[in-house]
Amino acid sequence: MHITLEADYAVRIVGCLAASERRIDAKAISDETAVTLRFALKILRKLASSGIVRSFKGKNGGYELAKPPSGISLMDVIEAVEGKYRLSRCLDPDFECSRGMSGRCRYQRVFDEISVEVEKKLAACTFDTLI
Repeated sequence: MHITLEADYAVRIVGCLAASERRIDAKAISDETAVTLRFALKILRKLASSGIVRSFKGKNGGYELAKPPSGISLMDVIEAVEGKYRLSRCLDPDFECSRGMSGRCRYQRVFDEISVEVEKKLAACTFDTLI
């Protein structure tokens, strides 16, 4: 089990911005993080719409963090590109259990407990501790 490539790249991008402490253009971010420019731009749009980064147009344009690294957690970044973290699809409120066991399944309860613990750990890890 692992996070998606997009979430991994988003973490790299935010880490790059946190370490730089300045505005960086998308090409430099792409080069620094080894993420293709096209994919970096897609991720940067999601990060901007979630309020994690700010984008600036024009000659001196680029991207920078919208808040200090101490105010951005791994959970924030992963949720910005992936949505709410859930260990299993059966924890999604719209999921319909094929066995008709939603809310009563022993596996669902354990998956929920694990998801809560993972969320706590990801939320506790901020980018000021990572750079």
